[in-house]
Amino acid sequence: MVRCVDVAVVGAGFAGLACARVTASRGLRTVVLDRKPDPGASPHTTGLLVKEAADEWDVPRTITRKIRGIRLYSPSLSWIDLESPGYYFLATDTPALLRWLASEAEISGAQIRCRTEYRGAVRVDGRIRLAAPDLEALMLVGADGPRSRVARDFGLGVNRSFLVGVEAEYEGVRDLPDDRLHCFLDSQLAAGYLAWVVPGVGCTQVGLACRSPGRPRLDLFLRRVSKLCDFGRARLVGRRAGLIPVGGTVRPFGAANVLLTGDAAGLVSPLTAGGIHTALHFGRRAAQAVSDFLLDGGLAPERALRREYPGFPWKRILRVALDVRPPNRLLDLLLETPPLRALAQTVFFHHRGLFSPAAWLEFVHARGV
Repeated sequence: MVRCVDVAVVGAGFAGLACARVTASRGLRTVVLDRKPDPGASPHTTGLLVKEAADEWDVPRTITRKIRGIRLYSPSLSWIDLESPGYYFLATDTPALLRWLASEAEISGAQIRCRTEYRGAVRVDGRIRLAAPDLEALMLVGADGPRSRVARDFGLGVNRSFLVGVEAEYEGVRDLPDDRLHCFLDSQLAAGYLAWVVPGVGCTQVGLACRSPGRPRLDLFLRRVSKLCDFGRARLVGRRAGLIPVGGTVRPFGAANVLLTGDAAGLVSPLTAGGIHTALHFGRRAAQAVSDFLLDGGLAPERALRREYPGFPWKRILRVALDVRPPNRLLDLLLETPPLRALAQTVFFHHRGLFSPAAWLEFVHARGV
């Protein structure tokens, strides 16, 4: 027997859960499908929240840790400290954060069906018929990650440009300053991106990413970072890896009765590879557009969001510059120069847009002009 719902969301990640919470709260019958045993199982992200995401979602303090600034290292391990007044990042217990988001969606009325894999869908008489489970939905939302099957099934845009990331979690790391995110520039170890050490919630997260099809060498980075902190009594407690789309928003990201959001839509900064804030923000906006369409005869969601989903033009240009892989010797020379310090300050704390007037003012201020 086919069950009819208003909205079927594929993927119980940040974007999918944010979307389901809003559609359910507005009275739409909402089902979330995810093949994982529970929403917090095996996350593929560091789980770091920028202040804007924390302001929008009021995440429980018990599953977060506030970090005030950045310590940026050159390949030779010299470093500079960066911070912005009033700004902070939140390290999170990522599994707990996803479970909290799932509970918020369920409280709003969404049904979350774990251990349920999306196996394809087709349009039938103006609805979406899902192959398994037997569901019909007025709207299908693909929040199913960087290799979205929903996108492929309905001929939508797909991600083609990726970073490959890997991260390990340790308990017992000592002598690491815990008031900073530790970020490492190295064109050999982390070509096209960077490496990091995050003093997280109950553990230390150590990871790096590089341009696909490269292979990140976590073992080599661990040797490097062991010069800065003590791993003598550290115990490995977790490991994760995954793809990070950095090609910008896919086109088209929607069609009749189908909409992509989150990583599936490429809503990840091509420059910083940050995607949680955009997943939460545009997951909610996608839900609002879907609700306006289904409940009030508003614009089709893909049309309503056409001007809202970001194009990332400047960040895509800077992504090309990152892919050039400047030599490590040059990075060592540039680290403490005023222009690089100012650029880093703007990139890490550009909460109003990288090339917004506010960002330029901060850039000028950071250079001491």
